Amino acid sequence: MPQKNKDGKNKDVDNDDISDRTEKQIDKLPTHAQEIFKEAHKNALDQYSDPKKRRGGKKESQEEVAHKVAWSAVKRTYKKDGDNWVKK
Repeated sequence: MPQKNKDGKNKDVDNDDISDRTEKQIDKLPTHAQEIFKEAHKNALDQYSDPKKRRGGKKESQEEVAHKVAWSAVKRTYKKDGDNWVKK
């Protein structure tokens, strides 16, 4: 049975590494864009676990880099039109 977060929504076990604040931000995205964000975020956490691989080195946390990578991935396919995210 899927886990529920505090809002009663289904919560992917694999996405526990995304903060509540980020979850609220990506809730505004279309479902497909949310999937892109979560997958890119998860992959970036793995890829940039070593500070030597990060452009900012130790100055940027693994979470900060993953966040930037994930938003970049979303913005390759979607753009913001007013308050809505639409496919390019």
